[in-house]
Amino acid sequence: MAEFFDALTDDHRAFIAKQPVFFVATAAEGARINLSPKGMDCFRVLDDKTVAYLDVAGSGNETNAHLLADGRITIMFCAFESPALIFRVYGRGVPVLPQDDRWAELAPHFTLLPGTRQIFVVELDQVQTSCGWGVPHMNFDRERTTLSKYHAKSNDAERFGKYAVRTKSIDGLPVRNPTVPVAG
Repeated sequence: MAEFFDALTDDHRAFIAKQPVFFVATAAEGARINLSPKGMDCFRVLDDKTVAYLDVAGSGNETNAHLLADGRITIMFCAFESPALIFRVYGRGVPVLPQDDRWAELAPHFTLLPGTRQIFVVELDQVQTSCGWGVPHMNFDRERTTLSKYHAKSNDAERFGKYAVRTKSIDGLPVRNPTVPVAG
């Protein structure tokens, strides 16, 4: 049975810290729903009502576009071992880029990775736990290093821009981009 909370508890924080992967969902009016898996030890709990995650440039920038247009975001963690649990964070998010005032405050919470593009900050509306009994048991083997290796080899501004900087989402929504790559 689902249970709702207005803030993160110590048990929630402990559960989040053990999970090697999480999923991020956003949407904006007239746009596709975006759902992305995330890993690479990039999620942080900042306080009982605020979380953030480091975003490394990948194939698009849909979360940025959706948050600028709408602000709503859901983050989901699943236990792939026992005990079963699904944990969702519902909130409103904003992208914080290296040129933004909040960057200096947020960046020290993370190990900046090659290809770091932005940090998404989420103010929680509510969190939810549910049984997770339909989620399979799986073992975590290791992180993929392909994206970090790619960015480490091509961390100059021209190559970073070619891969990481999009002017619009796949549905034509505007996105904000870093003005310079972040050393990782």
